[in-house]
Amino acid sequence: MQTSKPLTLKRNFSWTFVGNAVYAACQWGMLVVLAKLGSPEMVGTFTLGLAITAPIFMFSNLQLRHIQATDARQQYVFGDYFGLRLISTLLGLIVVMAIVLAAGYRWQVSLTILLVGLAKAFESISDVFYGLIQQHERMDRIAISLMIKGPLSLVMLGLGIYLTGNVVWGTVGLAISWGVVALGFDLRSGRSILAGLNAANTKTIDNRKNNAIAPRWDRKTLKEIIWLALPLGFVMLLISLNTNVPRYFIEQYLGERELGFFAALAYLMVSGSMVVNALGQSATPRLAKYYAAERGAAFRQLMFKLVVIGAGLGALAVLVAAVAGKQVLSIFYQPEYAQYSDLFVWLMIAAGFSYVSYFLGYGMTAARYFRIQMPLFTFTTLVSAATSFWLIPTMGLKGAAIALIAGAISEAVFSLGVVVHAIYKIER
Repeated sequence: MQTSKPLTLKRNFSWTFVGNAVYAACQWGMLVVLAKLGSPEMVGTFTLGLAITAPIFMFSNLQLRHIQATDARQQYVFGDYFGLRLISTLLGLIVVMAIVLAAGYRWQVSLTILLVGLAKAFESISDVFYGLIQQHERMDRIAISLMIKGPLSLVMLGLGIYLTGNVVWGTVGLAISWGVVALGFDLRSGRSILAGLNAANTKTIDNRKNNAIAPRWDRKTLKEIIWLALPLGFVMLLISLNTNVPRYFIEQYLGERELGFFAALAYLMVSGSMVVNALGQSATPRLAKYYAAERGAAFRQLMFKLVVIGAGLGALAVLVAAVAGKQVLSIFYQPEYAQYSDLFVWLMIAAGFSYVSYFLGYGMTAARYFRIQMPLFTFTTLVSAATSFWLIPTMGLKGAAIALIAGAISEAVFSLGVVVHAIYKIER
């Protein structure tokens, strides 16, 4: 399996779009399965598991994938990133277990959270290999991985729910499927990339050993990467909290049933996110090279195109929700979900601002503006939390949607300021 030769930006986008589309459809399909075969409470339990574990693993991942992808000068080798990822993933699992023990949830909820955490751990292993593959601009391998993992996880979760009527066994299937793909496919793809690098390396044996699949735990190197990545870890924690904070307030004030309705509708935001992520992930290495080479005009032009695409996707999402919201919700979920068609429109407005801010975030990362993102997303998360605390007890789910909008607008405005500054700096 030869995977060392980079693909063009167009082919990388095509592969990434298809892979993300299949994976996002299957992720959404899991909520549909829960809604069709289960109940809004079951959707709420599963969503709570994701809401608790996602910020933990977003932080523990330290966004190493994007640091790898933008490491144009080859400052560190794969083994350094892999070694750090194994340590941080283990710590993430420990934190999830501690939260479950301290929270005192019902046993079914606790088991669901723990199993989602295990699935997230396997996802973290896949992610570090994705970083290696993305760095060498072979997004086809990531896309194939997603196209295997998505349908497999949907089938396994659906089978568990169908046979037992219990969300716990569905989550067992999810964890198994993600583990199989991480260890059976992603590891193999990473090994192939490194084998290609070694075959092209005519230098010393020690240099070829630097491209081994094994993790490295050099204390000095790990400290350097942690120091570089820690701000991004906090940023990803804050981004995840910005999304999930309204869910915590919904579960606290309105219960798991209302959380299930909200989560099912909010997941439809992913329909545009898959395009955004496909373009953003494909463009990040190219943006990083433009910025490293101080090609300000090329960087600015590509960023402008991405932002316009994000705004256009948001406008389309709002239009669909306003015109056909009730029909969409009745067909994809159950007729009882159609009563939330107004909420659907509010959530699509939040999606539009989010798409723009996501592209700006890719631009900040490509320019390696890491540390500024921490105060930026701290403010954004505080806006989301304050709005949730203020509006959800009185306005219910609509208040949660407004909280998402407030957070997305804050993120977009401040991210734009950072990207403009970065462009000015290299064009000055």
